[in-house]
Amino acid sequence: MIEPVDSEPLTVSRMTKLETALRSFLGPGIVTRNLSRVLALAAKRGRISYDEAQRMTKESADDVLLLATGLRLLLPVRTFRSAAWEDRILLAEPGEMYEVPNAVRFLVENAGQTGQWNPGDALSEVFRLAGEPKWERIPMLVERIAEKSQDYRVNAVQIKEACSELGLGDRVDTLIAELKGSGVMSPKLSSFAQVAKTGAPLYELNPSLFTKKRIKEAKRSDWTGAKAY
Repeated sequence: MIEPVDSEPLTVSRMTKLETALRSFLGPGIVTRNLSRVLALAAKRGRISYDEAQRMTKESADDVLLLATGLRLLLPVRTFRSAAWEDRILLAEPGEMYEVPNAVRFLVENAGQTGQWNPGDALSEVFRLAGEPKWERIPMLVERIAEKSQDYRVNAVQIKEACSELGLGDRVDTLIAELKGSGVMSPKLSSFAQVAKTGAPLYELNPSLFTKKRIKEAKRSDWTGAKAY
């Protein structure tokens, strides 16, 4: 069981540091500033409503939510058929709710304390609290998996290879479950052709958890992967 993120109150200083961390790969601007406000509150509670986001960001609420869901910083609670990210339906309207993946909660909280976007520290902490016995190897494992991915997609065979390379080959199934549960990746249930070709399940990686270089190289249009209606 993962413990809640710290209970310290939101302060201007923490939100300013979070904005600084986000600016390191998103650049400055009103959307980045408002995204920091939305994420600061959402990380504390684990979720945020459209109404709350709109009150905090006013006219840029839709842009903030589109960017946040595309980066998998937030996930719409509403789904089409399953909890997989590809089945989440983004509706930017009153009454809608958006949740924060566990790893992102710790990443956001850490950024609010340090002013830096450091996925490695967040991954170590969330897996340590989850009871993973080899939590210190998780950041390296996630980077190794990312190296084998293409367009943030990776299959189970590649994940098994990454685990074996780090001496974790005897715990592949457990680690896949933990990586899904923590918000590092999600099943790509609709990619039947690729699954049939490799004979292995396919997963989508969370782009917000990788290096700044990887995020900078991604096209901004690639960050808006949630269905919007």
